[in-house]
Amino acid sequence: MGEFANRNIWVFIETDEGKAKSVGLELLNPGRMLANKAGEELVAVVFGKENTAAIAQIQEYGADKIISVEGAEYEKYSFDAYTYAMTALVNQYAPSAILIGATNNGRDFGPRLSCRLRTGLTADCTGLDYDAESGNVAWTRPAFGGNLMACIMCPDTRPQIGTVRPGVFKKAPVPDKHADVISEKISVPADKIRVRLVESIREAAEGMVNLEDAEIIVSGGRGMGASENFKLIEELADALGGAVGASRAAVDAGWIGHAHQVGQTGKTVGPKLYIACGISGAIQHLAGMSGSECIVAINQDPEAPIFTMADYGIIGNVFEVLPALTEEIKTLKRG
Repeated sequence: MGEFANRNIWVFIETDEGKAKSVGLELLNPGRMLANKAGEELVAVVFGKENTAAIAQIQEYGADKIISVEGAEYEKYSFDAYTYAMTALVNQYAPSAILIGATNNGRDFGPRLSCRLRTGLTADCTGLDYDAESGNVAWTRPAFGGNLMACIMCPDTRPQIGTVRPGVFKKAPVPDKHADVISEKISVPADKIRVRLVESIREAAEGMVNLEDAEIIVSGGRGMGASENFKLIEELADALGGAVGASRAAVDAGWIGHAHQVGQTGKTVGPKLYIACGISGAIQHLAGMSGSECIVAINQDPEAPIFTMADYGIIGNVFEVLPALTEEIKTLKRG
């Protein structure tokens, strides 16, 4: 890449209880694209107390190499330990770019790492490409409150670092490919770990709402009118075996919890089927669900922006359409 000796695209694989989170596996997909365009290798990097299960998962998604760092200090996410270890790896291997999932931990880890390495970071990306002329990764992210998309490059420093939202890319299994595993022993001095995890509490809502992995999502917006009307959304989602989503307007109105929010300030999703009910289609919401394979919009306003994104549109009152649609789905299932 230009004047830099740095080579290879790295993807940080975040884990939970020893297993790889979906976002890291998703990022191996664009990572492969970037590595191919740059003529470099794709490397997955994983930290943990014991990485056997995560490595087995990573092997399915096309990495050329896997760098594994194991130790008791990596059992739970620690910005001190992870930053120390990743900085050591970067100094040793000199990657050209690092992709990190924009999870709660990734949004903490990425900026800290970029400051430690004195390089740039593009946060919350929704698109990636490789600019062959400059040799830079082209990071795309929403700007100005989601009202436009910015393409950002980091021409003067390496590695280039970016966080990418879960659900933006699809996992892409690569059969019959085996990655070489490189085990690195990096012990973090005790005085470098300044924060200790005392207790971890999983919120009930997080366990119940898994929008990023849902194949079917039924979302309600401002047009639902009130919290009690979300029962219509829930009934259709139940009939389809899907999850319940919402726009920011519905969440801000207190009709449903933030864990259900789809959009720029919520979750980015890419289900097989996304049904938008009473959602006008502000650009902030579209940024969170545009990767859906099939989008169905139900809205009584024929000029609603959501229809420009939808594969199928129903112009009508959600309070009439949703019950009829739910009953039809139930009838098909019975028959």
